[in-house]
Amino acid sequence: MPEILNKKNLQTPHVWAFTTYFAEGFPYTLIRIVSSVFFRDRKVSLEAIGLTSLFGLPWVLKFLWGPQIDQFGTKRRWLLNTQGLLVLLFLVVALLTPFPGVIQYIAVFLFVGSIIAATHDMAIDGYYMEALDKKNQARFVGYRVMAYRIAMMTGTGIVVTIGAVSTWRLAYLSAAGMLAILFFYHFFLLPRVENPQRPIHQCLRPLVHLKRAMILVLAVLMILALRWSLSYGWYENLKNHLPFLGRVRVSGWIGIGLLILLALMALFRNRIKQSLFKDPEAFYSRAFLAYMDREKMGVALAFIILMRTGESMLASMVSPFLVDLGVKVHYGWISGGVGLPFSIVGAMLGGWFIARYGLRKTIWPFLLAQNLTNVIYMALALGLNGYVTMNTGASVPTPIGSFNLFLVASVHAFDQFAGGLGTAVLITFLMRTCLAEFKAAHYAIGTGLMNISGVLSGVIGGFLAQWLGYGWFFGISFVASVPGMVLIFFTPFLNEQNSKDRDT
Repeated sequence: MPEILNKKNLQTPHVWAFTTYFAEGFPYTLIRIVSSVFFRDRKVSLEAIGLTSLFGLPWVLKFLWGPQIDQFGTKRRWLLNTQGLLVLLFLVVALLTPFPGVIQYIAVFLFVGSIIAATHDMAIDGYYMEALDKKNQARFVGYRVMAYRIAMMTGTGIVVTIGAVSTWRLAYLSAAGMLAILFFYHFFLLPRVENPQRPIHQCLRPLVHLKRAMILVLAVLMILALRWSLSYGWYENLKNHLPFLGRVRVSGWIGIGLLILLALMALFRNRIKQSLFKDPEAFYSRAFLAYMDREKMGVALAFIILMRTGESMLASMVSPFLVDLGVKVHYGWISGGVGLPFSIVGAMLGGWFIARYGLRKTIWPFLLAQNLTNVIYMALALGLNGYVTMNTGASVPTPIGSFNLFLVASVHAFDQFAGGLGTAVLITFLMRTCLAEFKAAHYAIGTGLMNISGVLSGVIGGFLAQWLGYGWFFGISFVASVPGMVLIFFTPFLNEQNSKDRDT
């Protein structure tokens, strides 16, 4: 057997960090992105396709069942169980695709798949933090981002192409086959790095506990009642008076609700702690309280929310800017051929520099580079504003010229490169906020809070860009990034020795 294929080489983090995060990004792409292409190809209405945004709900709500992954079994066991279920699910979808009248059933299967995939994500993130110490966690961040991006390219490129030129049955069978190969690799070769916790099947016991089951049923009924009440005209009238409400999606309200919940837990943490210590089985509640009950955690939460505010504002308007500039026909090669490689290089270099020099020394220059992109876009938008004016709404846009197109591609390349650096910082910082006992739960909380700035920027971005124009809007987005950069000087968890997340 060739040396490169021996068991020891196949079990290194260089291999499994790539394969696990490819396996994380691939189902997400199939469920969130490829499904929209499939449904539209099957002549599903745009209104119905819009409802597939609900497939993203489990990724927002996953912090609710994150503690179960920490409390029962091992992360490796959760990873394998959910990965195997996803293989079976895509096989079922493949078998259903040729039959008429099954679209609604496929949609149900994909929604169930989104719950499994979100759980799968938490298991992979938790495994990564169990298997590697802090230095190597930062070192392999680039592999994580690269694998995730390649998984997205595989889904949107290979799987969609097979569906378009052949059949969707073959497309989904191919997807299931790729995921099955990863499953067998992980089953036989993924290192065992944890001591088992309580048996994994016991995680279902709280669901049959009468009191907890009643609470769960009441919560579901409240959500359904709220959804039913929103179908009446009062909410539509309210959105007419407050248009920004129409831009806040369900995921946004959930993220804001999570922030309010954590703030209340911080405010009443002493009373909650006294109550929890009376119940040694209150693992779920302790996971949330443990996240908050640390020195300067309020600053850390503010930093998680604010560190990508400027980038989120920029991202919300870059695509409309390029369309109005008149370069939408070039967007594919600019995004995939230029942006993606630079994003991967940025993430790889970011992880390497953080592992070598530490987060405290690299966080400021990396976030500064990330946010300087906004200033560069401002200069680009102001310089090419004449083309924006001419091409906005034009059926046949005026060409901007080869040199200006080169400038656009160069700015996008820097944007993606700097975004890769910022992603490396974000992932490393979120891992630093996780306590060893609650890795999966705490990382899920952090990623949920991270989305809040994206929600708010999506709400106000369109209004500001319409009012100020793209150039000045991009400038304002840089100003919005300043509070996050200022918080760097006050934020905990930047020094490895100060983190409480060491493996023992």
